[in-house]
Amino acid sequence: MTRHPAPLALARRIAAWALALLLTPAWAAASQLEDVRQRGELACGTLGTDEPNSYVDPATRTIIGYDVDLCSVIAKALGVRPVIRQVSVAARIPELQQGHIDLLSASLSHTREREVAIDFSLTVLVTGQRVLVRKDSGITSLAQLGGRRITAVRGGTLEANVLKAVPTARVITFDTSPQALVALQQGKADGFANDEVSLARAWAELGPARTDFLLLPGSISTEYFALGVRKGEPSFRQAVNQALRAIEASGEAERLFMKWYGPGSRVGFSTRTFRIDSDRLP
Repeated sequence: MTRHPAPLALARRIAAWALALLLTPAWAAASQLEDVRQRGELACGTLGTDEPNSYVDPATRTIIGYDVDLCSVIAKALGVRPVIRQVSVAARIPELQQGHIDLLSASLSHTREREVAIDFSLTVLVTGQRVLVRKDSGITSLAQLGGRRITAVRGGTLEANVLKAVPTARVITFDTSPQALVALQQGKADGFANDEVSLARAWAELGPARTDFLLLPGSISTEYFALGVRKGEPSFRQAVNQALRAIEASGEAERLFMKWYGPGSRVGFSTRTFRIDSDRLP
């Protein structure tokens, strides 16, 4: 006949097991870096709505862009395959925190406020935030945005930065950049705030209609984009930064920038004025 432990003995045994789990050092658990390598894939969260950082290629219906290429080079350095998962601006940090993705490569500005929730890689892009306006609004400078309706993407830094630069502006937010631009085109707003690279692309793609719009001189802020990493994963963050330093040293970082932002790209934006070598903050 099978003998079962007395209730008191069983309770003591369970308590001992619980105590052992509590006393197990954090390093005994598998790190995120080990988990990624065991799975053989790196799940990257990206927007898919912010050309040239990440957008849907109309020919292949896959998400491509600078952010996607960064994910691919990091996955290669880790010896795994990249898996691209589309996330919204508002949900990208929660998706990372909850473990649904391993890395955020999603037009993510590095801010002190966000450091409370997640860690960041080295800076991978330096850009400014600017405002595109309708010429018939009569606006020719940032100082004239007071009381005007400005569209921006919900959940990012744009709304706060517009209000910091022009406290009396009326900011109207949308889920994606294309939605915010359409509102401007339809006359539902006087201006559209976004990072300068995306605005340059949007303005160019307006075609003949771009003569109806003006990209205001000056920036409302300078943004330092980085990759987002979950808190408490120093070995994973170090591996990501090692991969980024390697592509900077090899010249691959310069090539990727020119591919997506350089004079020969669809954006035709500018030359590169930064290096992936430090952890910048505004």
